Formats: sequence, structure tokens, C-alpha cells
Amino acid sequence: MKNQSVKKNIDWICIIIYSALVIMGWLNIYSSSLSSPEETYQKQLVFILLTIPLIFIILAVDGKFYEKYASVIYIIGLLSLAGLFVFGKTIKGQTNWYSFGSFGIQPSEFVKTATSLAIAKYLSDSQINLKDTNRQMQVLCILGLPILLIVPHDPGSALIYCMIIIVLYREGLPAWYIWTGFIAILLFVFTLIFEPIYVILFALITTIIVYFKSRLADRNIVASSILFVLMSGFVLSVDYVFDNVFKQHHRDRFNILLGKTVDLKGIGYNTNQSEIAIGSGGWFGKGFLEGTQTKGGFVPEQHTDYIFTTVGEEWGFIGSLVVVGLFVTLILRIIYLAERQKTKFSRVYGYCTAGILFIHFFVNIAMVIGVFPTIGVPLPFFSYGGSGLWGFTILLFIFLKMDANKVNEW
Repeated sequence: MKNQSVKKNIDWICIIIYSALVIMGWLNIYSSSLSSPEETYQKQLVFILLTIPLIFIILAVDGKFYEKYASVIYIIGLLSLAGLFVFGKTIKGQTNWYSFGSFGIQPSEFVKTATSLAIAKYLSDSQINLKDTNRQMQVLCILGLPILLIVPHDPGSALIYCMIIIVLYREGLPAWYIWTGFIAILLFVFTLIFEPIYVILFALITTIIVYFKSRLADRNIVASSILFVLMSGFVLSVDYVFDNVFKQHHRDRFNILLGKTVDLKGIGYNTNQSEIAIGSGGWFGKGFLEGTQTKGGFVPEQHTDYIFTTVGEEWGFIGSLVVVGLFVTLILRIIYLAERQKTKFSRVYGYCTAGILFIHFFVNIAMVIGVFPTIGVPLPFFSYGGSGLWGFTILLFIFLKMDANKVNEW
């Protein structure tokens, strides 16, 4: 297809929602940064203006380019993450930036796109069947490599990649992978709340129930015993991992979330202030630039990870609902567009795009209202930062380019 078809066929609904979110995000950054000595809203405006030529470049490139060079883009992404161990700059305890004077780049924001392209490329091979164990290991390695490189620097960003497991399930990955992850999270949290012996007893009872509820032909006493031993070993390892692998601020955040610690002046200050700010907005908010918590600078990092608190305070419940509605509509629209693709590459990439945007949106808002630990996940198109804005823009518009060029008709 010719590139001149892009203007005619591009999905304008996605572009309108994207534009609305970016503009609303900048307005909230403007409001939340007025009390700051740094004029971050001016910098964010520059980042926004720079997305315009970036979008034109993405749309001008032949859609086949992204599939043809997906592996190369992925390798470059991995190298950019590996380089952080040598050349990375530490900011607020995390070495996940390359610094170029006053300008910084966070490669993990771009590697999400690279990983999505690589997985889409791998799964687009007609010979790939995720029921095969070797294929499962190979695709999980593609997903796991960036996670291993990111975890030492930014565990929060590494969590985002796990959402792609849902996409793999959509393409045939056995459901037990998801169940294993869900059970591991459940056992981890339960062990932090209760004594390990009680959690192991719970695991034993659950294993026995599942065994006898299964069909007679599916019962396997050896497999069930091994599963119980693995769960017990996992439970017994939780305390060690929590005390020796997690950093102190991670332990503090979990303890506050689980109600084991109350520290409203220390590690719990951010979450407490964000809840106060959002709650004070009421139904209709205090009005643009009228938020007392925002103007007083009570919420740290309000223009970045906690930007949604400005929405809650100044725009109220109705304004927050509008923002949530825009995100949900955009994600559902991307899923709709992905589902109508006829090539596996564009469909898988579309689902990866929707999944990454969803987990960012969900975790960020859950974080600022106090139902999820603070892990430093930005709100797409809203939070301050050039790397985040450009990363999400690239992720979205590559897919819109595929759909506009009718990749499904090649």
C-alpha cells in the first residue's frame, strides 16, 4: 500500500483520544508545577511539540519496516538496557537513565515497543505453536531478557512487561502459566500477612480439593504432591526474599499497603497526601488551578507518577471519570482494531499495545488511591517526562500505521 493512504485510513478516533489525553495531561502538569521552582510545564510542552515530527516520521515509514527489522530493533533495545550497567546515571536511587547534559533518556520506555515488535515477529511465523514446550521457552526468553535487565534498575517498569503474558495466552500459551503467576502472587501476599505454617496448610487443603474435584482420569498423586512441595518451598522462601532481596523502601511500601506499618510522615506520606488530594475534590473538583493540595505542593512527584491526584482534586470525581473513560475507550478501540487484523504480526502487536497501556493506566491509578504499592509507574500521556511520552507515542502510532496501511491486506 502507498503511504498516501495513511491520512485516509488512519484511525482518527484513537488520534483524537490521544490528543485529548496529552492536552489534559499538560494542563495538569501546568497546574501541579506552578509551585515548583522548575518550570516543568514548559519542558513538557517542548516534549509534546517534538512528538509531532516523531509521529510524522513513524507514519511516513513503510509499515513493513517494523516487521522486517523487529529483531534488530529488539537487539538494540537490549543493548540500551545493558549499557545502563556501565553508562547509566543514578537518579533517585534508580540507575535507569542516560544523561546528556541536562537531557536524559530512559531506555526502558522504548524497549516496551521493541519487545512487543519482537514477540509479534516471533509469533507471526506460521510454524509457531505455543502448545509446544520449546516454543514456550523461546517466546518467554524474548519476554524475559528485558525484564532481567530492567529489574536491577527499575522493578516497577519490569512489572509492566508481565502483562504481555496475557497476549501470549491469547495466542495459545497454556493457561497454567497465568494460574501459576496468580497463585504465586497470592501465596506471597498471604505469607506476608499470616504465618507461613497457615499458608502451607491452606495450600495443602487447596491441593487436596483440586485433586478430588478433578476427573478420575486426570488425577495424578505424584504431580499433586510435587505441586504441594513446590508451593511449600515458595512460601518458606518468601520471608528470605522479602528481607534480603527487596530494598528497604519496597518493604516499607508493602508493609504500609498491608496495614502492618503506619508512617504518614515517612514512606506513607505520598500515598496519604494523594488520597487527601483526591478525596478533597468531591464530585466536581475545586476548579483548574484552585487545588489547595496541589498549589501547596503537598504531594511529592505530583507532576510525574502522582499526576492523577491533580485530576482528582481540581476536576473531581466527574473529571476523573472522564479521564478514566478516555483511557478505557482508547484501550478498547485498540483491541477492536487489533482483532480485525488478518496478519498475526499486526494483531499480536496491537494486543501488546493495548496490554501495556492498560497495565500502566491501571497500576498508576491504583497506586495513587492507595490500593497498590508505589512502584513508580507513570500514567501514559499524562505524567511528566519526554521518554515516557515519546515511548507511548511510538508504541501507539506504530500500530496505527499498521492499521492505516491495511497490513491485513498485504
